[in-house]
Amino acid sequence: MLDFLRHGLMKGARQTGAIAPSGAALARAMTASLRAARGPRRVLEVGPGTGAVTGHILRELRGGDSFDLVELNAEFCRILEGRYLAPFRGRLPQVPVCLFEGAVEDVELESGYDFVLCALPFNNFSPTLMRSILRRLIKLTRPGGELCFFEYALLRSIKSPLASRAARERIRRIDATVRALRRRLVSDRELVLRNVPPAYAVRLRTPAA
Repeated sequence: MLDFLRHGLMKGARQTGAIAPSGAALARAMTASLRAARGPRRVLEVGPGTGAVTGHILRELRGGDSFDLVELNAEFCRILEGRYLAPFRGRLPQVPVCLFEGAVEDVELESGYDFVLCALPFNNFSPTLMRSILRRLIKLTRPGGELCFFEYALLRSIKSPLASRAARERIRRIDATVRALRRRLVSDRELVLRNVPPAYAVRLRTPAA
């Protein structure tokens, strides 16, 4: 938490966005499908921050898997590498792990990931940026694969009465984008009350080829 506050919030919403690091309960919900999957898996984590979800992903990886991470914040990259990735490579050198510093819209990645886990809270982004990121993540997910992200529960409805007209319109458009995606793709939401604040883990499954 201290690393998140020290190196994250001061950078602004585009680089951090979250109110606080994801809690263990939310991290478990976001990695539930990964834990249940068998066979070699390509995994991508976008916006890992200081590693709240990363640690849960690493515990599930085994020979034949691969893991890529994309993080915009340089200090978070340093923390991830020292705290999680370097020790993991020492334990399981046969599992390729690669950390990319930059925005997921700009980093060159090969599509076909079985699991894409995104910890970027879209409430703080413009609708245009949110749609751009989601389109990119869906393209990176293989047919029949899963894209998982989270939403803070009730945050939009709480913010709306206190927001300006422009802010309310932004919130409405973000909500409409998520609802449209959930209607178009196979989806489910898991409410995680043991998170600060409570949040939904949203899982979208791309159409099988």
